Amino acid sequence: MQSTSANEVCVFWDNSNIYVPAQDVARGRDGATVGRDLRIQFDNLYELARAGRKIVAGVCVGSQPPELKDLWVRLRDVGVELELFERGEESGKEQAVDQALQVHMLRAALDRAPGVAVLLTGDGSGAHLGKGYFADLKRMHSKGWKVEVLSWKDSCHAGLQEWAKKNGLFVALDDYYESITFIKGVRQSKRVARRAVV
Repeated sequence: MQSTSANEVCVFWDNSNIYVPAQDVARGRDGATVGRDLRIQFDNLYELARAGRKIVAGVCVGSQPPELKDLWVRLRDVGVELELFERGEESGKEQAVDQALQVHMLRAALDRAPGVAVLLTGDGSGAHLGKGYFADLKRMHSKGWKVEVLSWKDSCHAGLQEWAKKNGLFVALDDYYESITFIKGVRQSKRVARRAVV
C-alpha cells in the first residue's frame, strides 16, 4: 500500500460537472451572450485544488468535443491524467465518464493509505442507492480519508455540499470565478488566491 502524507492529495476531477455549471455562473456575472466563449483556466483550477500540496494522483475525466481538443493539453502539462470519452453517437451524451472517475477513487482508497481526496464535481446522484461520487466519497471518508469538495454553489447536490461542510471542506468555486475562468477575447483570468484546506 502506498503511503500518503498530510501534504499530499489525490484529485478527482469531473470536467463536465465543472464546465457546464460555470457557463450558467458566467451568464449571471458576465452577461447572457457569454455562452461557449467561457473557458476554464485549467492551471488555476489545478492550483486551487492542489492548494500548495503535492498531488500524488490526479485524474480528470470528460468527453472530448473536437473544438475543445487543444484545451485538454493544458491538463496534461500540469501532470493530471486524462481519460476522455467520445459522446454517444445516437444520444450525443457522455458515456461512462462518471463510472471511470469512480473507479479511480476506489483504486486510491484500496491502493493508498488514507490521505486527502479532493473531488471536483457537483454530482450527488445515486447516493441514496450507494452509487455515484457522493457514495464513494463517503466510503473513502469511512476508511480515514480527509475530503474536500470543490463545486459551484447552486449546481452542487445539496446533500453532497452539506455533508462536505460537516465532514471535511466545501469550497465554493463561485468565490474563485474570476481566477478559474476566462472569456475568450474579453477577459483573462486573475491570479488564484490561497484557500483553506482540511
